[in-house]
Amino acid sequence: MRLTRLAKIILVALKYGLDEFLTGHERFRALRPAARAVFFWRDTSSPRAVRLRLALQELGPLFVKFGQMLSTRRDLVPEDIADELAGLQDRVPPFPSEQVVAILDRVYGRPVDVAFKTFDRTPIASASVAQVHFATLHDGTQVAIKVLRPNIKQVIEKDIGLMYTGAMLMENLWSDGRRLRPRAVVAEFEKNLADELDLMREAANCSLLRRNFLYSPLLIVPEVHWDWCTHEVMVMERVSGIPISQVERLVEAGVDLKRLARAGVELFFTQVFRDAYFHADMHPGNIFVATSGTDHGKYIAVDFGIMGALSRKDQSYLAQNFLAFFRRDYHRVATAHVESGWVPHDTRIDELEAEIRVVCEPIFDRPLKDISLGKVLMQLFAASRRFNVEIQPQLVLLQKTLLSIEGLGRMLDPDLDLWVTAKPYLERWMHNQIGFPALKRRLLEEAPYLVSALPELPRLLHQRLLAQPTASENTARELAATERTRNWLLAAIALLLVAVLAALLVRPP
Repeated sequence: MRLTRLAKIILVALKYGLDEFLTGHERFRALRPAARAVFFWRDTSSPRAVRLRLALQELGPLFVKFGQMLSTRRDLVPEDIADELAGLQDRVPPFPSEQVVAILDRVYGRPVDVAFKTFDRTPIASASVAQVHFATLHDGTQVAIKVLRPNIKQVIEKDIGLMYTGAMLMENLWSDGRRLRPRAVVAEFEKNLADELDLMREAANCSLLRRNFLYSPLLIVPEVHWDWCTHEVMVMERVSGIPISQVERLVEAGVDLKRLARAGVELFFTQVFRDAYFHADMHPGNIFVATSGTDHGKYIAVDFGIMGALSRKDQSYLAQNFLAFFRRDYHRVATAHVESGWVPHDTRIDELEAEIRVVCEPIFDRPLKDISLGKVLMQLFAASRRFNVEIQPQLVLLQKTLLSIEGLGRMLDPDLDLWVTAKPYLERWMHNQIGFPALKRRLLEEAPYLVSALPELPRLLHQRLLAQPTASENTARELAATERTRNWLLAAIALLLVAVLAALLVRPP
């Protein structure tokens, strides 16, 4: 089955003349005449960008997603390709409306025209794994209905299998393969795709993000209509706005693009460091801007199939790394990498610090238009090889989202200074995490457990103090060490009691 899919990928690439991307390189330019002679039958008169888009569409959702990512990286791909691939963001060819109606009839157990007051059979958007139709509930509520593409899971399973095969070959044939952990990265990608193919899970993602930003001046998240949601269908509030990629329309609507760009950076860091939960598919096809009433200038998010989550440890080390970067404290960046386990503990801090300085120092005091975070990440990646830095699968989505934010910021305000915009927010977050407010908050969180455990501490301490030394404790040195341990235990318990009492006393009524 995998060989069949691989053969199809090769045939599609040849059909659309994608080998030109290879033979265009100076190392392989000599093969171009032979390729033209062998594949004389194909039509390559269309521009290369059009042929690439058509090939990705024919190969299916995984390749469409790859094209979506490339469309936001105008610093990494030629302009003509980026412009053409932008059409993959929400203009993938739709599947027939008859299939949509059949799915809805089956899901709701009644004809779609009975289930809804009105149903528009023309899709408003068509993406790689689903498409969206507008409808009206019987109470007059206007909704958007997202319907999963038929048989999409089987297609993705084949492509994931090929990705695992490629990852295994990478680990075995490339010297850096094991360090990159490609199979772990593919497994993480597979998990995220599985989540995206379950629309009940996407509805839950949408609901949580909406709750996090319910009264936010930055972001609007549509309401989910749970009674109409299934694993194949998601029904949510209909929202309207201007696609963020249509900059001229935003200007005509009176949207402040510079403020919008700054708000996008704040929105990213709010999701990552306040909530540890973020929208991880922020390409322009999924982001709109409201232009009416009190919501004027707010972001509108749609498509919640891919979301990211971070542990408290990941949050802390990321914040430390970001702040250290902004402060040009490369020594702290290096030590944070060692403390987090991203590099071996026997790594020489001074050498790692020097490598990071070489990459990062040239990018400061420059506007975003002159900086490519994508290129910086690649340079850091190349510099990290000698230190055996391991790729963290749980951070892959975060890296992808950061690159998307860069693309959006570059589109709205090329002069945006990412460092100046983000630094104050991160400093406030770090203060709340490591200062007295964080200590008080964590003590209050643990108060129920501490209150139940504190009455037992005197008895446990008394038992420990009266315990007879074992044979291994008979030497004077061991007895002294045991005594010091007991003293430290007493001091720790006393400090703990004082801290808990102080936290409880200052707790607001």
